[in-house]
Amino acid sequence: MKLKTAPLLTQSVTTAILFATGDTLAQQAVDKVGFAKQDLSRTGRMALYGGAIFGPAATTWFKFLSTKVTLPNANATIVARVAADQLVFAPTNMFVFLSTMAVLEGSSPQQKLEQTYKQALTKNWMVWPWVQLGNFKFVPLEHRVLVVNVISLGWNCYLSYLNSQGGAPVPAIEEKEYPPS
Repeated sequence: MKLKTAPLLTQSVTTAILFATGDTLAQQAVDKVGFAKQDLSRTGRMALYGGAIFGPAATTWFKFLSTKVTLPNANATIVARVAADQLVFAPTNMFVFLSTMAVLEGSSPQQKLEQTYKQALTKNWMVWPWVQLGNFKFVPLEHRVLVVNVISLGWNCYLSYLNSQGGAPVPAIEEKEYPPS
């Protein structure tokens, strides 16, 4: 099994594919651009980030948490790992993701961060602590990045959309304006 013999490469390739899939979902299900107008460079940027940055970083991070964050009580260890994940890795990853996307798009990282960082990190903290509690408690180390990647299909769809909108809120159901009677 490649997860045992080449975990970093396997996780990186899997992450690249799933980040590209998340972007495709964002373009097709949220933006509704149609496959003929799929922005392949946007999808490529997401795949590049997933495979070159997030996959290796998450694989290394989860191994670090597994070996270095250990307490005498198993449940306390899980809570400590989730806390470290959400207070160290999540803010750093969000910063790197938004900055990297801005650079790859030829825009200002500072502007991208000012427009989107707080909103994205706040949404992250609504979803990921719960996912990671289950991930760290029930999932073996070699499958944790895969679990994150599968759950991330929806999350990456959101991040890709947020990134493409420059921080604009996710649209609600559109209300039509009618002329006065």
